[in-house]
Amino acid sequence: MFQTHQKNTGTSYTIAVALLAVAFIFIPAVLVVSRPFGYVFLCFAVAGSALCVILAWRLWKKWSHLSMPSIANQQGPAK
Repeated sequence: MFQTHQKNTGTSYTIAVALLAVAFIFIPAVLVVSRPFGYVFLCFAVAGSALCVILAWRLWKKWSHLSMPSIANQQGPAK
């Protein structure tokens, strides 16, 4: 079933998804619950969300390039 000689495909999206959850769920929820006074808190929230989205995008681009070997390049059994 699992073969140890196979290479990792390079897909590791867990951190990117976590950063997007922070940017679009956690930070807005904290803003709503805390009821900020003024635009300073709103600016910090927007900047934090933007930073999380940018980091998630960069991680997504880094890990989205698959490196699986081609089936045609695999050697068959020796004759």
